[in-house]
Amino acid sequence: MYRALVGRTYEREQGNTALRPAAPASHHSFGRQQREGGIMSAAAARRRKQAQKRAAKTGGTPAGDPVQGRLDALLADLSLSEESVAYDALQLAQSAVRRNVKIGNFAGAVDVAYETSLALLTKSGRVAVSSQLLAELVKVLGETHTACDAEWVARFTRLDEAYRAALDGDGNMSPEERGRLQRLHLQFLKKGLKWSNDLGSVRYGHQGMHSLLGDHCWNMSCDASVVDKEKPLGGDDDESTAEEVEIELRGDAVGHYAMAERIDAILGKLRGLPSPTDEETAAGHACPPAQRDELLTRAVLVLLAVENLSGARSLAGSFLSDVSERPPAELKKSYLDKTDGRSPSHAMFCSMLVRICEKDAKTAPLFQWLVKNFGAELTTVHDPEVIKAYTTKIGRVYFNILPPPSMMDMMENMMSGCLSVLSSLVGWNIAQHGRDGRDGHESSHDAADDGGDAGWHVDPKSFHSRGMGAE
Repeated sequence: MYRALVGRTYEREQGNTALRPAAPASHHSFGRQQREGGIMSAAAARRRKQAQKRAAKTGGTPAGDPVQGRLDALLADLSLSEESVAYDALQLAQSAVRRNVKIGNFAGAVDVAYETSLALLTKSGRVAVSSQLLAELVKVLGETHTACDAEWVARFTRLDEAYRAALDGDGNMSPEERGRLQRLHLQFLKKGLKWSNDLGSVRYGHQGMHSLLGDHCWNMSCDASVVDKEKPLGGDDDESTAEEVEIELRGDAVGHYAMAERIDAILGKLRGLPSPTDEETAAGHACPPAQRDELLTRAVLVLLAVENLSGARSLAGSFLSDVSERPPAELKKSYLDKTDGRSPSHAMFCSMLVRICEKDAKTAPLFQWLVKNFGAELTTVHDPEVIKAYTTKIGRVYFNILPPPSMMDMMENMMSGCLSVLSSLVGWNIAQHGRDGRDGHESSHDAADDGGDAGWHVDPKSFHSRGMGAE
């Protein structure tokens, strides 16, 4: 047993212990199983490669695939507009997508999902059916690590246009269903943006995807089926009002427009909003600022946070010259005047912020003064934490201003310091005990060496006494 496990044997030759390799153990059945397993795995790999080659030759579809053939027939059928036929096509498309993913035909899988989704939208107009396949499409794009390029962004654009056309063309749809489908499409576009960021070549996502999201968010903010609901965007715990939902969607829209560098689109949207009222511009007002001012500030902060100084300068300057009713000279005077009864202007704040960011890091105190002086106005906007995050990043990027540590960070630092001290003390104690043990061990060896042979001798008979020697 010992010889079989170790594979070597000890033999005694002329009173010495020699090491001689032993014959390998015979495991014919085990070796045969290994070889057969290797042959089977290689055969499976060959079959898979052959299936991929056949799929490539047939345009991404395995030859003789009955599921794909049935799906093609349904998509060409004039009865596709019927709900039952559309659902049959959906199930066949989902099956074809998973089959292509399983055999490694990733391009065929995403093509089937895209083409079937577009056909369901343009030929049948079944938005609810197509939305399920769109969710499968964006999921498969991430699973198969399909790269985001200009062609796929154009495909998303065609899907978005077809989705909105089919949604607007259904006059019998209830407002609740319309709002639900709008929110589903918003989730689809957000997942597509994340996919373009993860598997694309543009940081923060492709500009085309940001543009689609900006358009959809703004359209949702103008849709009564979305805005007029008390809980349209969240679950049962969401108690957002219609006004809060509207400003949230429009804030997301101008943010995506800024990421897409669509300055003209932002100016066009802001130009169509009403001017600030006296209540919204009064000094120390408790109500939120005008939507136009708040959206301008958010768009400029987004542009500065991603270091797009030229876009921020263009937006702030164009707003002062083309959109604002008050001349720049009046805004400059009113910004520092505490007696005119007016709150600081958002347009002037954005213009000054851009000018400061164009300077070097020595203007950091001026940046801190500007943000602090305008802080009371920033606390009245919707979701002020988002605005604070943008100003914090701007201070870190342009002026190397680090945010103050939070209470949680301070507690974590204290705990880590205590643990490091404790670990060092424990290590010192272990080292001391080890040193004491080595000293005692060395003294015992010295005593043994004084009374006997100085060398270390192994008696070959000891192997026999333990049953470990050669026969």
